[in-house]
Amino acid sequence: MSPPAEPDTAEPVLTAERAHLARAAECLAQMRTAASAAVDAGVDAWASERLGAARAERLRALAADPGVPPFFGRIDRSRESFHIGRRHVRDAVGDPVVIDWRAPMSRPFYQATAADPQGLVRRRRFGFADGQLTGYEDELLGAGQEGGEFLRQEIERPRSGPMRDIVATVQPDQDDIVRAPLTDSICVQGAPGTGKTAVGLHRAAYLLYTHGGQLARTGVLVVGPNRAFLRYIEQVLPTLGEVDVEQTTVADLTARVPVRAEDGPEAAVLKGDARMAEVLRRALWGEIRKPADSVQVPLAGRRYRVPVERLKRYVDDVRRRARADDDQQMLHYVAGRERLMLLVAEDARRQSEEAAGTPTDAETHRAARSAEVRAFCDEVWPVRDAAGLLGDLWRDPVRLARAARGILDDGEMALLHWPVPPRSVRSAPWTAADAVLADELAGLLERTPGYGHVVVDEAQDLSPMQCRAVARRLAAGSLTVLGDLAQATSPWSPADWRDTLAALGRPDTVIRPLTRGYRVPGEVLDLANRLLPLIAPDLSPATAVRADPGSLRVRRVTDPDGAVVQVVAELSEAPGSVGIICADAAVDDVATALAGAGLPAAVLADDGAEVTRIAVVPAGLAHGLEFDAVVVVEPAAIVAAEPRGLHRLYVVLTRAVSTLVVLHREDLPAPLADLPAP
Repeated sequence: MSPPAEPDTAEPVLTAERAHLARAAECLAQMRTAASAAVDAGVDAWASERLGAARAERLRALAADPGVPPFFGRIDRSRESFHIGRRHVRDAVGDPVVIDWRAPMSRPFYQATAADPQGLVRRRRFGFADGQLTGYEDELLGAGQEGGEFLRQEIERPRSGPMRDIVATVQPDQDDIVRAPLTDSICVQGAPGTGKTAVGLHRAAYLLYTHGGQLARTGVLVVGPNRAFLRYIEQVLPTLGEVDVEQTTVADLTARVPVRAEDGPEAAVLKGDARMAEVLRRALWGEIRKPADSVQVPLAGRRYRVPVERLKRYVDDVRRRARADDDQQMLHYVAGRERLMLLVAEDARRQSEEAAGTPTDAETHRAARSAEVRAFCDEVWPVRDAAGLLGDLWRDPVRLARAARGILDDGEMALLHWPVPPRSVRSAPWTAADAVLADELAGLLERTPGYGHVVVDEAQDLSPMQCRAVARRLAAGSLTVLGDLAQATSPWSPADWRDTLAALGRPDTVIRPLTRGYRVPGEVLDLANRLLPLIAPDLSPATAVRADPGSLRVRRVTDPDGAVVQVVAELSEAPGSVGIICADAAVDDVATALAGAGLPAAVLADDGAEVTRIAVVPAGLAHGLEFDAVVVVEPAAIVAAEPRGLHRLYVVLTRAVSTLVVLHREDLPAPLADLPAP
C-alpha cells in the first residue's frame, strides 16, 4: 500500500475524484430522466402495459440512495482506469462513467493481489462520510504493494438498522462463490462473521445481472429462517439494483393452513421426518378406487358405453404414469384426474368413429366434462384438497394406519392423531409442521411453480420435509445453500451437509467452506470456538482477520438486571447498534429493566418489524443477525432452554461486530468456565 499522501499531494487527487463523483451522480440523474421520458408508441394495450412495467422497473433500479455513492473503488491499468460502483452509469453518449461491480472487467478489483495483479497497476479504495468523498487509499499492485486500512475501516464501520451490502469489501474467496456459474449449485459452510449471508445475496444479484433474460422469466427466491431476519436483510438487493427478488420464509412459503397450535418436540420431529412424504403419497393415491361398473358417455347427440374392463386399464395406466421417478415427467393427482376424464371421452370418440361418426375435438372435450364422466371420476378418482386430506388423516386412526403401515409404528401414529376432532378444517389445531405437510400434499396434487435460482439461508436448521418444500420450488434451477453446522439448533439438524443437500434434491452440490471471519473480532471468535469440540468436532474453527483486545468482556454479576442497564447505557453512547440477547423466557424481564431505566430498547419479534438500534433479542431469533455491540445475558439459561443449547449459545456469542459483553450470575457452561477474570 502506498504511504499516506501529504496534503499537497492528496488534495489534487481528491479534487479530481470528487469531480468524477459529481459527474457520476449527474449522469445517473440523467439516466433516470431518460427512463421516465420513455415514449409509449401506442401499438396496443399489451405493449403499453409492458413498456410501463419496464419503465417502472428501470426507475426502481436507478433509484438514488443519498447515503450510497455512485462508486466505491477504482482500478488502473497501464493506459486506462475505471471506477467501480453498485450499478453501471454512462454519460449522454453512452461512455461508461462507472462500471457495475458485477461486470467481468470489475473482477480484478476483488481478485488482484501483489503476487497476481491481473494487469492492474493500482487499486484505489475511497472513504465516504454522509455520501461525501473524504479520502482515498492506493494499493500499488504493480509495484508489489497491497493492504488496506480503508478496507478494515469499512468492514468495522458501525451500523444501525438493516444489513448493508458488502460490495466494496468482497474478498477473493467470497468473490469466487459470488461469480460461480448459474448452472452450479453451491453449499456455503460459513463460520460466523465470514459473510455467508452477504455472499449469497450478492450471488443472487450477480446472477440476475449476468443471466437477466433467463431469470426474468423464472425468478429468484431467497428463503430465510424468520421474518426478523428477512427484515434485517431486505435492503441489500435493492441497494445493488435488484428489486424483483422474492424474499420469504419457509413458514410463509408453505402457509397452506392457518397455524394456531404448536407441536410437542416428539411430534415436531416426526412431522419433519422424510418418511412422512411416503405416508402422504400413499394417503393421496390410496383415494383412488377400482371402477365397478361401465359408464355411458354422451357424445355428439349419442351415448357410448365404456366397459368396466377398459376403465380399469385407463385408471391403471394413469396411476402408473403418476409413479414416474422423474418429477419432471410425473403426472400429478389433479392432472391425472383430467387425463382419466379425457381417456374415457376418447374411448367414446373411437366408438363413434368406428360407427362412421365424426366428433370434433370440442365435442370430445365437452364429453370429458359431462356429468356422467365427472360422476365416474368422483367415484374412482375423487377431488381432494391438501388441508382436507391431511385433516382426515389426523382425525381418523384407521385411515392413517392404512397409509403409514410399515413406515410408522403405533406410538408414532398416536403422536399424529387428533384426540378431539375439530369442527372444521379451518378451526383445526394446525401447527407449523402441519403446514409443511399440507404443502407436500399440495405438491402431489398439482405442480408447484419453480424458480430459476433459490438461495436458502440458515439451511442447517431445515427439517427434511422443509427441504422438500424448498426443492419443489427449485424445479430445474440451481441452488445456493448457506449455513453453519455449528449453528444448527433444530432437533433434526444434520451432522453432515450431504443429508440436507439430498433432501433439497441436489445431492451432488459442491460444499465451499468459508472460515475467515471478517466481521467478528478474534477475541470473540476464540471464545465461541471453545464450544466447537462439543458441538461440531469435525469443523475447522473460524479464524479472524482482525484482533481487538478490548472487544470481549466477561463479568460475573450479582444483579443481572442492574448490570444490563449499566452496560447498555454505556454502549448506547457510542454509534452503532446494540443487541441484548437472552433466553427467550427472560426477554420480558430484561425489556422491563431497560424500560424502567429510560433506555429505548425494543423487543425483537418474528413479525417483520424493523430491527431497532437497541434491541432485546430472544436467543431463538438471533440467527443471522449482527450488532455492533452485543450483551449476552446468562449463558447458562440459554443453554438450559433447549436440547441443543450449546449450539444456540455458539450462535449468540458470534453476533457481535465490535464488542461482546457476557453477563452471568450462574456458572458459565463448562467449556467457558476457566475464563480469566476481567
